[in-house]
Amino acid sequence: MFVILVYDVKAKRNNKILKTCRKYLRHVQKSVFEGNLTEAKLKRLKNELKKISNEKEDSIIIYRFETLKYSSKEVLGTYEEDSVFL
Repeated sequence: MFVILVYDVKAKRNNKILKTCRKYLRHVQKSVFEGNLTEAKLKRLKNELKKISNEKEDSIIIYRFETLKYSSKEVLGTYEEDSVFL
């Protein structure tokens, strides 16, 4: 499945969240990641993020797309495709 993950966390946890997300997804903007994941990898990612984040202070949103049939992406400005995550 294709996943878009966005987050807004306290500064003291930002680096740990960033490093964890980079293990699984492509970093496309400051707190935005995207890529294809299996259910198992998504579960591992979520478990790691839950250990790092604080539910009362942080926000992590994951959008899941089972198919990209009706989707499109438009980029204004620079964007480098990374074939590893396509």
